[in-house]
Amino acid sequence: MFRNHDNEENDFFENSEIPESSSSAKREEEPHYSPDDPRYWEGPEDEFEHLRPAPRSHWRLWVWIGAAGLAIGIIWGVWLRLFSPYVQDAWQYGYVEKIEKRGEVFHTYEGVILPYRNLMDTTRVYSGDFEFSASDPKVAARLIEAQFDNRPIRVHYRMYHTRMPWRGDTKTLVVGVDSVLEKNILPPDRQPETLVAP
Repeated sequence: MFRNHDNEENDFFENSEIPESSSSAKREEEPHYSPDDPRYWEGPEDEFEHLRPAPRSHWRLWVWIGAAGLAIGIIWGVWLRLFSPYVQDAWQYGYVEKIEKRGEVFHTYEGVILPYRNLMDTTRVYSGDFEFSASDPKVAARLIEAQFDNRPIRVHYRMYHTRMPWRGDTKTLVVGVDSVLEKNILPPDRQPETLVAP
C-alpha cells in the first residue's frame, strides 16, 4: 500500500543533479551582442525583432531638444515683449505742457507734450496729447527748462510693447531732447511776431 522511500533513484526532490533542458542550455550558450557590435548582425534574424520598442535614448534626446527649443522661444518672446522697442527712432515736435517726477522704487519723469501739428491743424479734430516717460535725469532737466521757457522742442523717443517700472508709466520713453526754432516748425501764417526796434 505504501511505497518505500528509501530508494533514492525514485526520489526526485532530493536529487540535486537534475538534467537541464536543451532549450535553456541553448539560451545560456548563445552570446548576446549589442547592435553596435558587428557580430550582432551576423546572427540569424529574430522573427519578433520588429515588435521590440525603439531604444529610449533617441526619445530622451528629442525631449531635451524640444525642451531647449521651448526655453529659447520663451526667453526670446519675453525679451521682445519687455526689453526690445518696436519703434526705435521716432521724433515729435511740440511744447511741454507738464512734467513731474514719480515713483517709489524706480523714479521716473512723466510728462505731456502738446504736438505742434495738432495745435496748428484746423481741419481735423485734435487727436490728443503726447504722453511720455523719461528715465534719464539729464533729459528730464532739458524738458523742464523747455517747459519754463515755453519754447518748442524736438524729442527723440522709443516705444515698447509693455510698460515696465524702471521705464515709467507709459510705453513711450524719451531718450533725447533738442531745441528748435518756431519758424522751422510752424507754417508761415502762424509765425510769431517779432519786435522790430524803431
